[in-house]
Amino acid sequence: MTEQRDCQKYVDEIQSLREQLMQAQKMGSVGALASSVTHEFNNILTTVINYAKMGLRHKNDETREKAFNKILAAGQRASKITTGMLSYARSGGDRREATDLVELVQDVLVLVEKDLQVHRVRLQTHVEGQPVAEVNANQIQQVLLNMIINARQAMDGGGRLDIGIRANTESGCAEISIRDSGQGIPGDQLRKIFDRFYTTKTADAQGQGGTGLGLALARDVIESHNGRLRVDSAVGKGTTFTLKFP
Repeated sequence: MTEQRDCQKYVDEIQSLREQLMQAQKMGSVGALASSVTHEFNNILTTVINYAKMGLRHKNDETREKAFNKILAAGQRASKITTGMLSYARSGGDRREATDLVELVQDVLVLVEKDLQVHRVRLQTHVEGQPVAEVNANQIQQVLLNMIINARQAMDGGGRLDIGIRANTESGCAEISIRDSGQGIPGDQLRKIFDRFYTTKTADAQGQGGTGLGLALARDVIESHNGRLRVDSAVGKGTTFTLKFP
């Protein structure tokens, strides 16, 4: 009986540590986006203020309608960003439900869109079918956000990011793929990238590098969904990560 209690205590501690690591990874991802999101909100506020002033200065209906439309569009953009942030911030425990993967990916892309533009990364999305999977949306969003940031960092000086979402009728899986045009990963490193604390990133000017936890946690999350995480890479051509869900 004592051994069972000790074993359960150990399992609980491991689960607690895993949750803490995932939370730390989430905070790191948000931190990487904070500057671009703040900058975009400043642009939205500037748009709202300038068109509000224009609407107050000019009394003709045509100018005022233009001002109102610009203010409405800016407000809707701000709403999309805050909705995405709130969706990403929810914990949701281990609750899983049938989820439209296209909508899930779009919520993440709202958060990274400006960041990708700032770093001169061209984004393309491809959708096939109506992919739906039973997932914990918050956990999958964390995985996607981390992978997209990794892909952007692999394209120093800009590049192309392709996001694919499809229902694979042959395998019976729903798939999300993230393909970058970066420098790729050498074969000797590719075998280790899912090992905890192993990172291919070098420290930047501030001494900040990778923790080596993001991909290890990503694989844990996908496998906990009875799915698979696959990677294909070629030096000089880029890397593709594919998330497969039953």
